Amino acid sequence: MSVQDILNDTKESMVKTVEHTSGFFAKVRTGRASVSLVDGVTVEVYGSHMPLNQVANVSAPDARTIIIQPWDRSTLQGIEKAIQSADLGFNPQNDGTIIRVPVPPLTEERRKEFVKLCKKYAEDGKIAIRNIRRDMMESLKKIEKAKEISEDDRKKGEDDIQKLTDKHIKEIDVNLEKKEKELLED
Repeated sequence: MSVQDILNDTKESMVKTVEHTSGFFAKVRTGRASVSLVDGVTVEVYGSHMPLNQVANVSAPDARTIIIQPWDRSTLQGIEKAIQSADLGFNPQNDGTIIRVPVPPLTEERRKEFVKLCKKYAEDGKIAIRNIRRDMMESLKKIEKAKEISEDDRKKGEDDIQKLTDKHIKEIDVNLEKKEKELLED
């Protein structure tokens, strides 16, 4: 394994961590209807649990409504029950063919709770990035000890890993800032 291999692995892992953290941000409600708000909902149908988007078409035609149109009408009750039990703060309305989910505006208190949640997600992402940095620094020390690279190569590799770490932590901070702004401005 070379220094370049380790740097490539580091970059790939850190990019995935940033994407994963951003995925959590996307699931946090901002007061606007979005299909990602019901991404985590699983519905019990045909004797097994399935993600909502695999049993119905989910859309957000406007800023205050999510429309769920099941492919099989017999799953309407299950979908409605799953949304209620998901504890998202939604009250689905079943009209026999589709389910309308009105998205109520957020209270100031709820917005602040969501900001705290986003900060926790961001901190978890930063911890994961620091753990990747630590593991990759260890890899550099191992290959130096095995005499595969020189001390100078290791130090340069460590500097590059630190630069990647700083870049990706800053990226998480920027994403957090955007999400906070989005939550508090609505």
